[in-house]
Amino acid sequence: MGNYLGCMGSGKKKKTTKKVSVNGGMRRTRGSLEDELMMEQQALAHMALHPHHHEHKGAQLLRFESSSNSLSSSLHRDHLPATLTTTAPPRRSYSGKPSSSSKVEYTRSSSTRPRHSSDLLLDPQQLLNCTREAFLAATLESKHFVLVHGGGLGAWCWYKSIALLEESGFVATAVDLAGSGIEPTEPNQIKSLAQYVKPLVEILENLSGTEKVILVGHNIGGACISFAMESFPHRIAKAIFVTASMVCNGQRAFDVFAKQEKSADDLMPKAQRFIYGNGTSTPPTAVELDKSLVRDLFFNVSPAKDVALATVSMRPIPFAPAMEKITLTAENYGCVRRFFVETTEDHALSPAAQCNMINQNPPEQVFTLKGSDHSPFFSKPQSLHKIFLEIAQLDAKE
Repeated sequence: MGNYLGCMGSGKKKKTTKKVSVNGGMRRTRGSLEDELMMEQQALAHMALHPHHHEHKGAQLLRFESSSNSLSSSLHRDHLPATLTTTAPPRRSYSGKPSSSSKVEYTRSSSTRPRHSSDLLLDPQQLLNCTREAFLAATLESKHFVLVHGGGLGAWCWYKSIALLEESGFVATAVDLAGSGIEPTEPNQIKSLAQYVKPLVEILENLSGTEKVILVGHNIGGACISFAMESFPHRIAKAIFVTASMVCNGQRAFDVFAKQEKSADDLMPKAQRFIYGNGTSTPPTAVELDKSLVRDLFFNVSPAKDVALATVSMRPIPFAPAMEKITLTAENYGCVRRFFVETTEDHALSPAAQCNMINQNPPEQVFTLKGSDHSPFFSKPQSLHKIFLEIAQLDAKE
């Protein structure tokens, strides 16, 4: 049921907001809808592998979008939850460079690949805005982080963040989603987002009393934490999207990555290898990433030892969860405070694509990690940790 690293914390606040209902769509027979969805998934999978081959067939591909995704544009704008602002959120940049008054001494990374020069090597306690004793005595809404990995990864990818959080006095729980890490489900057998996120749901269901958590999602894990926010808003104090699919109501995680502008040297379609567990006449069941290309796609700034860990630990990504449209309401999803961490050297989710997500579905605040690749938990763990602490301490009471 997932590789849980950590134990439990506490939290006390509750939020309410207005309810906004979302309607729309056409009535179809079950058989025709299933056939149409299957055709759509096959076409989208093929387009992801051969983006340039389909550039001249825009009108034909639009037919799939208009038939089964006709709500897309209106849901993104006209039906955004009322509690979500459409104004640009405030931004904070983190280069990791110390101020002129800093007297911190740095230690050398043990990695065979040089650590990025702008990521600090500090005692985690030095990143707190107060003494450790004052922090432990402070009343935070939550001191429990639940970390959700991205596609193909597992709980193992958060090992640096877990250590830093625990050394700073937090509880850190990393979860293996279904078919990921050491969770035993076969990725080809995962047929829905609900099945994929079941290990995360079980963590939230088993929290004690009024405990709340700070939920963190990376990559497709953004869709997973959005699902959790809609289902368990009273259990989530804050949600942090780390270069993750921060989808709108009615959108799919696949849309976030597929709608990036393509170029001849784009790595994503080159790295993808679709798996057809039920035969090539049916939609793909999983996506595998070429290990020879994944370094430049996900880990282009990360230390060599972390890249080695990833290449021997990654598993195929279940395809069905990425293709599932998510229903999000103001009453549930909209009442959870959201924050986005953008990365400037990201080859998997471009800065432009991240900006588009932020503009479509503005969070409360955006934090920029300068010099980070798609995996800041490897490439800039200290700077990412500083952001986690700042978000956790928002509205803290002494």
